[in-house]
Amino acid sequence: MASLMHPNNAATRDQNVAKKVDMKLEVVIIPVSDVDRAKEFYERIGWRLNADRSPSQDFRLVQFTPPGSWCSVHFGKGLTAAAPGSAKAFLIVPDIEAARNQLVAAGVEVGEFFHDGPEGRGNGLHPERLTYRSRALFNDPDGNGWQLQEVTTRLPGRVEPGVTSFSSASDLASAFRRAEAAHGEHEKRTGQRDANWPDWYASYMVAEQSGEALPR
Repeated sequence: MASLMHPNNAATRDQNVAKKVDMKLEVVIIPVSDVDRAKEFYERIGWRLNADRSPSQDFRLVQFTPPGSWCSVHFGKGLTAAAPGSAKAFLIVPDIEAARNQLVAAGVEVGEFFHDGPEGRGNGLHPERLTYRSRALFNDPDGNGWQLQEVTTRLPGRVEPGVTSFSSASDLASAFRRAEAAHGEHEKRTGQRDANWPDWYASYMVAEQSGEALPR
């Protein structure tokens, strides 16, 4: 039997679909063989411990959140059937040299820098330090792989228009420094001091994060 939908109901449905309900990635599960060893590792590299609970002998949940991240990781007992060490993920950093130095200081073995791009893979940091290009790899004690990726400017479409946020004070400070450098070039081109620099900074930082054309 055919079904009829009232026009108003159809319009409401279309409006709801157009709104696109937020679906934010909250947690990723990583498989480990030794929970306490993994906990010590992630504490040592500076990740924030959010929870460690074990309501029964067959279940334990540990949650950590990387600095500046809105997404956390879970590991423990009774969480996943995946093989320990089989997880792979990316960690976005504004300064990959500082991030690598911090990990090495914490006793982590981090691979040498390399860079990826349309031209292929090469050794060392990207020569022009272009966003998304410079990488480095490290593993947790089980072999779960983390890839550091330096991102200083988001590509178009990666951030919703009109939404600007910074996950940490260091990210915001880095954005200010890039805006300051760009504004210096702007004043050189115009040949005069820009008294409206706060608005210029704001426009630059919003455009940089959303991937829109940068002010000149």
